[in-house]
Amino acid sequence: MTTILTLQSSLTPSRAPVTKHANFNQIPSWVSLKSSTSSVKLEHKQGQVENLHLVSLSKHGKLNEAFEFFQEMDKAGVSVAPYSYQCLFEACRELRSLSHGRVLHDRMRKDCESPSVTLQNCVLQMYCECGSLEDADKVFDEMPELNVVSRVTMMSAYAGRGLLDKAVGLFSGMLESGEKPTSSVYTTLLKSLVNPRDLNVGKQVHGHVIRSGLLGNASIEAGVLNMYVKCGWLVGAKLVFDQMVVKKPVAWTGLMIGYTKAGRARDALKLFVDLVTEGVEWDSFVFSVVLKACASLEEVNLGKQIHACVAKLGLESDVSVGTPLVDCYIKCSSFESALLAFEKISEPNDVSWSAIISGYCQMSQFEEAIKTFKSLRTKSAAVLNSFTYTSVFQACSVLADCNIGGQVHGDAIKRSLVGSQYGESALITMYSKCGCLDDARAVFESMDNPDVVAWTAFISGHAYYGNASEALRLFEEMVRCGMKPNSVTFIAVLTACSHAGLIEQGKCYLDTMLPKYNVAPTIDHYDCMIDIYSRAGVLEEALKFMKSMPFEPDAMSWKCFLSGCWTHKYLELGEIAGEELRQLDPEDTAGYVLPFNLYTQAGRWEEAAEMMKLMNDKMLKKELSCSWIREKGKIHRFIVGDKHHPQTQEIYEKLKEFDDFMEGDVFQCSMTERREQLLDHSERLAIAYGLISVNGHARGPIKVFKNLRACPDCHEFAKHVSLVTGHEIIIRDSRRFHHFKEGKCSCNDYW
Repeated sequence: MTTILTLQSSLTPSRAPVTKHANFNQIPSWVSLKSSTSSVKLEHKQGQVENLHLVSLSKHGKLNEAFEFFQEMDKAGVSVAPYSYQCLFEACRELRSLSHGRVLHDRMRKDCESPSVTLQNCVLQMYCECGSLEDADKVFDEMPELNVVSRVTMMSAYAGRGLLDKAVGLFSGMLESGEKPTSSVYTTLLKSLVNPRDLNVGKQVHGHVIRSGLLGNASIEAGVLNMYVKCGWLVGAKLVFDQMVVKKPVAWTGLMIGYTKAGRARDALKLFVDLVTEGVEWDSFVFSVVLKACASLEEVNLGKQIHACVAKLGLESDVSVGTPLVDCYIKCSSFESALLAFEKISEPNDVSWSAIISGYCQMSQFEEAIKTFKSLRTKSAAVLNSFTYTSVFQACSVLADCNIGGQVHGDAIKRSLVGSQYGESALITMYSKCGCLDDARAVFESMDNPDVVAWTAFISGHAYYGNASEALRLFEEMVRCGMKPNSVTFIAVLTACSHAGLIEQGKCYLDTMLPKYNVAPTIDHYDCMIDIYSRAGVLEEALKFMKSMPFEPDAMSWKCFLSGCWTHKYLELGEIAGEELRQLDPEDTAGYVLPFNLYTQAGRWEEAAEMMKLMNDKMLKKELSCSWIREKGKIHRFIVGDKHHPQTQEIYEKLKEFDDFMEGDVFQCSMTERREQLLDHSERLAIAYGLISVNGHARGPIKVFKNLRACPDCHEFAKHVSLVTGHEIIIRDSRRFHHFKEGKCSCNDYW
């Protein structure tokens, strides 16, 4: 047999390829072969060096180089040793290279007439890890000899694909053949039982464990306990726990996790107290579990007590403890404590940063979230993950900052961190809420198989923008594609109907949810229908619907109804709705502000003053109205009566100019005597600044964003400005987009 590489008898460093095979490069590093030499056992002297080099390349993860070298060996007729194949398959498995693995497998069949079970197991594991269960099945069925590794590999692969019946079938086959399952077989099978529907199988496996005499095995006991936890049978988990002679931390934490997920966080904390009392050795994972229990209870004092223990043990700087501590404080709405805990972490990881950025979003500090992200992105990619980007997309959607959102999107693409469907759905939502529907569509159409969340996000985006016909068309297309809509999808569909005044269509969708789509309507869907009636001004029908629906009206039901009363000036019905809302939710300012607006519309100032007194007596404050506009890369914010902007004088002069035009115009304010108060509404200030910035130059629409609903008078004002100036104006308020053009609004006054 011809050798490609020759060894000099002295094994000096000057080793070179035989000239006959000059296409081979010199071995890159003879030293790198040293670690492989002792473990390689070759049957043939010829090809020994080549196989050693092949093993070295494989073990160092240089699969492409190894594969090229393998092909040259094949051309030269040099045999590849079984151990070399084993290393190559392991490299393919680790690098998930199915194409290389298949080529190697074909060649192995030619070279090895009777491959060992160890080598065949390597092939099996490679196919399973590379996601080709079909190939793995074929190899498994053709293997003349099976061992525990073979069966465990396939059981794990079946379980990972949700093919529990096949995994259990392998286990049953072992029992029928009289083969005694090992502990690894039991632990693998137990890990595959993760749903309540798997409980009966889990109990049977538990019975086999008892009969096999392996119950004293710590890993099997923990496996049984965790299986019962995942299957939702905490009674069984507690029985297993109580019967353990030696309770290791993994058993304690397993049961604590089960209690927390089942809404029994206090039982989890009691278990933690028992753990401390019994003197069980703690680890960082115990703290992470108990902090999750504290977070689920949203009791910050409990979290602080655990924090004190963490500090006493000097673990505040440990990222595995500090991160759950940050998360606990955030969920308990104690953000200052979360920031302090975050600062104590010596080396925050991607989860730590995601938690703090998400915390800023939860506290509505969206600009801080983006600011933190900007400082973070200059660091290593190791501290970023897809959840970080999802939180930033959320911040951009609230701030309606499409420019920064696009930059963040580009950064995520560069780092390959936007591949998950959840992240792509967040992108669709972000672009939609920024009014960039073309970008939202581009993301949606780039998805190979959009899931129900992505479809719903895209439908919702069109509904929010007022494109009801497109939203409903997308819904029908989604159904035709075989995608089953969920509860949230129907919220989006009904919202689209509401924004377009489609009463009959909305009622049809609500009535067919259960019989046609097997989605049970909730009070939220009925509230959407109340909103449809109320926006359309058919308040009597709305009230009739509320009395006939299968749910008692909740606070949102009455709020939707009350909002319609205000829009369409139904004072008497509005008084009833206001009273109902205040009884159900006395802390909701809408129950005072909307009746106040109704009274002022009707000129009933005494009742209006009384309503404000009620609100003040309860120490309630209406959320401050804020509008903003982006100009030359900078966001300009305005609140009611704002006089802090550098161009305040010009802004108010511009508003006075339009106010003079509107006096006696068809666009009359509903409260003429309050014109001076209306003059400084936040959205008007933003529109005026936008007009000043345009300064007569042609450009795109003036885009204004507001945190609350646009008031009717400002809505009329925007119509007037679009007619007089010829400029298109887009306002995104808390409910939808309004596109003003030539004196008309895209909402047709359904808002």
